[in-house]
Amino acid sequence: MDRPHQHPRPYKPHLHQRWAEGCTVARRLFEEVRERGYPGGENVVKVYMAELRADFPPTPPHKAPSVRDETSWLTRHPDRLTDDQAQQLKATLARCPALDRTAQHIRVFAELMNDRQGKHLDQWITQVQADDLPALHTFVTGLGQDLDAAVAGLSLRYSSGAVEGQNNKIKMLKRQMFGRANYRPTPQTGPPHRARPFMIAVVVTLRGPGTESDPEPLFARR
Repeated sequence: MDRPHQHPRPYKPHLHQRWAEGCTVARRLFEEVRERGYPGGENVVKVYMAELRADFPPTPPHKAPSVRDETSWLTRHPDRLTDDQAQQLKATLARCPALDRTAQHIRVFAELMNDRQGKHLDQWITQVQADDLPALHTFVTGLGQDLDAAVAGLSLRYSSGAVEGQNNKIKMLKRQMFGRANYRPTPQTGPPHRARPFMIAVVVTLRGPGTESDPEPLFARR
């Protein structure tokens, strides 16, 4: 049986505070005010919360950033982050000191890449090894296996980007050739010979002057 219809006016501060904190379930709020001495019934609290919901709609919960989002923000230039992204990243780094230190090392490495300061790579590796970050330790171990090439890659303006671009183009042509030739060889008296139209396309593609391109920086500047 429900209790007498008594307005929960004395308990409004508590109800408003819990509403602001995100608790909008009338049943839970009724139990809380009942523990504080509210003598009225649950239906009265439900009606009051319905009025409060109409006047002050609850703010939808903020979607937590994914790992992919956080990784993208860490490897992007800070000037290219929106205010909301910067605030979310700052909150994440504040909750995880190890990730905050990782972000600092990432920014320093990006500056080495953008400014072509490969001569300072040894110093950066020493700083990373002195920090307790196993994931980055694996990365610097790989760099140390071919340190001269890593230093050259961070110092010189030459890049293998043009070669990689040609490789991607060849692969694209190969995928386009699947099932489209419909080639029927003519009878031959000699040894069988297989036509290779794809190799002809490769030769034609690779002809032309070579080009050099600068390495694209990890942090694109404005």
